[in-house]
Amino acid sequence: MRDWPDLAALGRLREAAWGGRDDGQWWAGVLERSLTWVTAHTEAGELVGFVNVAWDGGVHAFLLDTTVHPAHGRRGVGTELVRRAAEAARGRGLEWLHVDYEPHLTGFYAGCGFGATGAGLLRLD
Repeated sequence: MRDWPDLAALGRLREAAWGGRDDGQWWAGVLERSLTWVTAHTEAGELVGFVNVAWDGGVHAFLLDTTVHPAHGRRGVGTELVRRAAEAARGRGLEWLHVDYEPHLTGFYAGCGFGATGAGLLRLD
């Protein structure tokens, strides 16, 4: 099993990028079920990027929680996270990498090589 990122640091990154409160503890359950994840750090070791790769146990992987600290945005960090996540999934023999995103992120994911697809979404809360 690979080493987990510092959960408190992951919580702080999520707070900075997404708002709200996150002490990082709920990430343990997420990481336990993940195929892999990719992190980005400054030279000083500060966590500034994260993406999770979930999977169906077969040939489909799912990109989740692509996050870059706002102070480090627009520098290629997110693109590199996605590239490495795709490389990791490909290296594990997976055939498809899915991602859902909001319309304002279309250009980002197109730049990462994703094509547009039709998809459905049901909000459960």
